[in-house]
Amino acid sequence: MNLPSNWEKPIYLITILNILSSSTSECEKATAAGILSNLPVNDKKATDILKKANLLPVVVSIMSSKQASSSSTTPLSSQLFENIAGILTRSTVTSNPKLQLYAAKNKVIPVLVKLLSEGPIIAKCRAATSLAQLSQNSLSLRKSKTPRWLCVPPSSEAFCEVHNSYCFVKSNFCLVKSGAVPPLVRISEGDKREAYEAALGAIATLLQDEIWESGCVFIEKVGGIEAIVKAMESGSVKSREKVVWILERVFRVEAYRVKYGESAQVVLIDLAQNGDAQLKPTVAKLLSQLELLQVQSSYF
Repeated sequence: MNLPSNWEKPIYLITILNILSSSTSECEKATAAGILSNLPVNDKKATDILKKANLLPVVVSIMSSKQASSSSTTPLSSQLFENIAGILTRSTVTSNPKLQLYAAKNKVIPVLVKLLSEGPIIAKCRAATSLAQLSQNSLSLRKSKTPRWLCVPPSSEAFCEVHNSYCFVKSNFCLVKSGAVPPLVRISEGDKREAYEAALGAIATLLQDEIWESGCVFIEKVGGIEAIVKAMESGSVKSREKVVWILERVFRVEAYRVKYGESAQVVLIDLAQNGDAQLKPTVAKLLSQLELLQVQSSYF
């Protein structure tokens, strides 16, 4: 969607936002949301205008009043949800932690989890992307396990087993505390292949260098490893890249090699023989981890 190069942004942005917030026409709302979701991410002026005009509270209000399920909405409603998810993707970019914090404080994360669980497929993909962008900064924003500066320490329920710290959805965007991991796992084991890459990208943020071991434990606990192996069977090249990256970390743990190695080996050997060339070095490493193949194999 291209906008005129000479348009007066402050005027038109407010007009478009007013349509989104007050129009009774589903078509007008969907179109307005589409225009806003397509604004360049690096357009700081537009971001500031929309922030001051309360775009995110408007979006959250719309989502709070509507059922997002693709099975019970019209095509126009689905388009509206998809475009709203696009707005939220733009509002949660990893490079702008202040904007992320503003989004989280305006209850965007529950909306993303709702879209992830109930929305049409494109909305699911965009919601997963937003959650991944937020989760990438969770480590740097986590609070100490022993916060001496607090008069009253956080409750034990706030402690996150993955980040090994006290996590809060509104302050460090924790995937675990948001309840987003189970629906991400369901997407990874479902039949919507176009959503695999985004869901796996979000799950992968729980396996960053500092937390990969605890991340593996949590993902296994919610049934994620089986889902990830299943996604490798039929996903795109990019989603398979994410799977092998995740499994390389998972199979560092001996117990998981024993438990899940057999189910993964058939697909891995097929990838070694017939898969994309750029995957083969990592696949070879995985097979070596599983002691099924020496690093120098005739498969490669």
